[in-house]
Amino acid sequence: MRLLDLFCGAGGAAMGYHRAGFEVVGVDVAPQPNYPFEFHQADALTFPLDGFDAIHASPPCQAFTAYRRRGQGVGDNYPDLIATTRARLVIAGRPWVIENVPGAPLVAPFRLCGSSFGLDVRRHRYFESSLSLLSPPCDHGWQTPRFRQATNRSNLRRTVEVGVYRIPLKVQREAMGIDWMTLPELSQAIPPAYTAWLGGQLRACFSEVAA
Repeated sequence: MRLLDLFCGAGGAAMGYHRAGFEVVGVDVAPQPNYPFEFHQADALTFPLDGFDAIHASPPCQAFTAYRRRGQGVGDNYPDLIATTRARLVIAGRPWVIENVPGAPLVAPFRLCGSSFGLDVRRHRYFESSLSLLSPPCDHGWQTPRFRQATNRSNLRRTVEVGVYRIPLKVQREAMGIDWMTLPELSQAIPPAYTAWLGGQLRACFSEVAA
């Protein structure tokens, strides 16, 4: 089964779907030399959707990211492409998933957290889907405080803070379950465990339809 990965970045979501058994094709307007599967540099809003069984999309999140709280124009001038992307996917008529950050204007979204998958990172991300997909609850309790926060060195943080240069890249990669990305790529990615979970449910839905 083929899955189209729109706004794919360096392939965190793609790897999860691959592990769930999908053949994945990525599309991004920027070059992605570390993307681990077939890649097309193109506009995700115009790339043909034919020939795919399911579609995942991660539109730019900078307009909604928590870093906007820093002020000084952080996040300004970034487009909100979620509604436009959703409209394309609905018209395509295939099962789809849209992923974004807390605060993004998703419809009836559910949340995934690294703590639910045994990862040393929380990285809460929200998902909207054309299907009814299940999400495990957060399980923060097992995560033991041991990492100093980048913005407050007097306190310990329970999980690895991804995208911080003073934390070794190896530690951040292990926390995310990703071993092929640079630090800037990692800071924009989601753990493959999230989409492996979702991909398994997508395949189960296809199996039920086939039966």
